[in-house]
Amino acid sequence: MSTAFYTHPDCRLHQMGRGHPECPERLDAINDLLRSTGLDVALDMREAPAVDLRDVALAHSSGYVAELKDVLERVKAEGRSVALDPDTTACPQTWAAVLRAAGAAVAATDAVIDGHIDSAFCAVRPPGHHATRDQAMGFCFFNNVAIAARHALDVRGLKRVAIVDFDVHHGNGTEDIIAGDERVLMVSIFQHPLYPYSGTVPKGTNMVNLPIPPYTKGGEVREMIEAMWMPRLEEFRPEMIFFSAGFDAHREDDLGQLGLIEADYEWMTRRIKFVADRHAQGRMVSCLEGGYALGALARSVAAHLRVLAGVD
Repeated sequence: MSTAFYTHPDCRLHQMGRGHPECPERLDAINDLLRSTGLDVALDMREAPAVDLRDVALAHSSGYVAELKDVLERVKAEGRSVALDPDTTACPQTWAAVLRAAGAAVAATDAVIDGHIDSAFCAVRPPGHHATRDQAMGFCFFNNVAIAARHALDVRGLKRVAIVDFDVHHGNGTEDIIAGDERVLMVSIFQHPLYPYSGTVPKGTNMVNLPIPPYTKGGEVREMIEAMWMPRLEEFRPEMIFFSAGFDAHREDDLGQLGLIEADYEWMTRRIKFVADRHAQGRMVSCLEGGYALGALARSVAAHLRVLAGVD
């Protein structure tokens, strides 16, 4: 089994200000743990290319893509940071990071479909699952997973793909983009109430949204997933599975109040891998979303990666 690890130095240069939780050190923590444990040796380390904006336009409106490109290129030229909303700031290096983050997801998708690798993890930032069809928000600019999923369908010709989102925050942007597209099944867990205060009423029949009260622990979450996600995934028979892999539902993460631990992320990954092995030739692409307690993030990513790569 071959699992690729996509990243790029540009993703570390994106900065949203001193003290911002979505910081470059997130990638450092992951990389340091992989090296210190030797898990990096089991991975096919790859550099993320820049995305083709034609792929971005599969998930975002052409007007939004052009507007964001203009804003971020102007920020780069002027050498100053600009806040797009109270949570989301662009710096001169942001445009390059945005292109690499989405590019990693598309490149990983192609490599998996072409059979060069079995699965991939994209250690990239900025994250993507709050970016709607025509709006940046919640630390996100382009929706990396939605772009990759649409690329698999519209460019590579797959018929059915699933998106699994286990970030502590609802993936409102992904839902906005793929709601009603019956080629995509999105299953998610998220704390409610919590930013962005959405998801309790799904926007389409192709959604399985599981709002979870604060302070819920892993055992209860596993029961919900087993009862609600697994039958729909089995019925859907996806030809490829994408993860919006946010690790901020960990009990050590202050941006949420859920009680997951590394073993819960390992369990979720194993359950989804079971579906991928049965219906999708094992094809999985995972993209980093949230996770802001650095130690918990690194350990949880490692647990997720060990399952993807088949490393015990």
